[in-house]
Amino acid sequence: MREIRKGNFIADTEADTRALGLSIADAAEPGDIVALVGDLGTGKTALTKYIAEGLGVTEEVISPTFTIVKEYRSGRLPLYHFDVYRLSGPEEFYSAGAEDYIEDSGLSVIEWADIVADALPEDALLIHIQYADEGRRSITVL
Repeated sequence: MREIRKGNFIADTEADTRALGLSIADAAEPGDIVALVGDLGTGKTALTKYIAEGLGVTEEVISPTFTIVKEYRSGRLPLYHFDVYRLSGPEEFYSAGAEDYIEDSGLSVIEWADIVADALPEDALLIHIQYADEGRRSITVL
């Protein structure tokens, strides 16, 4: 991934989350991986939707909770959106065929990435999203 600003941020509004998603999409290169970690409702899927918007994806982006992965091919890069919440770990991730996606020339965005952290390359962009206060989110980009 080309350079993206790393550090701790506060997302006061949806517009802040959108700006981060668009900047990630702008920096994305074939084969990049974005690993999202955060509790239920912190905005992992919302951030993914904004990454998709930045890539030019025209399909509606929804969480692939029951299918594990959804493919979107209408943008400048294929987008592989994973939700691994129901998986038990890296072995099940590989059994689901994830290796084929993460080694492909698209952008993989993985929600609940902490569950499969041992399966991800060191250069994956890691993003932690937490509740801050009063509807705000604390976002750490590593």
